[in-house]
Amino acid sequence: MIPEVSLPMTLALAWLVTANVIAMFPSPKRKHWPAAYVLMAVGAPLLVWLVREDSWLAGAVFLIAAASVLRWPVRFLLRWLRRVVLRRPVEESR
Repeated sequence: MIPEVSLPMTLALAWLVTANVIAMFPSPKRKHWPAAYVLMAVGAPLLVWLVREDSWLAGAVFLIAAASVLRWPVRFLLRWLRRVVLRRPVEESR
């Protein structure tokens, strides 16, 4: 017997597959930023719905997987938060 999968879980898995397919396409000019904005706009409410309907653990797994796909926006967000909290410029580490 196959267990039932909730609609938010199905959509979260579809979001992850779509995000990975988008990441595979070459995009030299804009570096995938327009797609990243759309993925973030769709992924945030999906994360809330997933946590509400399934569990916080499913939401945490989805959040980690989404952060691995959207690593540059997450990296820029962390730099910005660090700059705001510390109130000084963050040095680029490369």
